[in-house]
Parts: sequence; structure tokens; C-alpha cells
Amino acid sequence: MVQIINDMNEFKAFLTAAGHKLAVVEFSSKWCGPCKRMVPVFHAMSVKYQNVFFANVDVNNSPELAETCHIKTIPTFQMFKKSQKVTLFSRIKRMICCYRSGFMSNPIFEFSGADAKQLEAKIQELM
Repeated sequence: MVQIINDMNEFKAFLTAAGHKLAVVEFSSKWCGPCKRMVPVFHAMSVKYQNVFFANVDVNNSPELAETCHIKTIPTFQMFKKSQKVTLFSRIKRMICCYRSGFMSNPIFEFSGADAKQLEAKIQELM
């Protein structure tokens, strides 16, 4: 099931409830064509991957939350574990000790666009 999130308090509660499990948040809007195409796909994934938490944020209803999460285009999907956005840095757990401070922690588990295959591949990789 996809939970609808309307504000920062609901967002924080959602991430807290997910705990150590993967949480996937879709930022979208009702007027957006690619977003409309992803609705049934995202719902189907929420049924298929019951050990993953799924949520949707309508950027028109929650502009402050979209801004806080640095949403520039829609649809955008962000992945979280332990209430933190999953990044390359968090995935490798300092394996190379930041390559002696030259390593950047860019969020690579965030992407924009209606690419269902890419979304599902990331979910499977991060579960």
C-alpha cells in the first residue's frame, strides 16, 4: 500500500515507522503525465514488495516538503533507510574511508522520470 504524505510531520513518522527497512518516496503531481503513468506501477510495486515502505508526496499539496527534500523535477523517487536518504556513502559504509577525503556522498539512489524498470532495479538492490 502507498501511504499519502501531506506534511513534514507525516514524512518523519513514515520514515520512523520504516525503521531499518527500505522506504521509497515518490514526489509527484496529479497534473503530471509521467506521474500519472507511474501511479499503477508504484502501487503494484507496493503490493509486490511488502517488506518495503512506499509513500507519495504531491508537490502541489506539500510545497514545503518538496523544497526541504530538494525536489526539482517530477516524478522523483528517493530511497531511505533508518530515516536517512540512501547514498553511495551510506552504502559502502566508509569502506575506503572516503578515499582520503576526496570522495563525495552524492545521493545516487534518487532519480527522476517515469522509468519503472530503473525504480524496480533500485528497490531490489537496496532491500
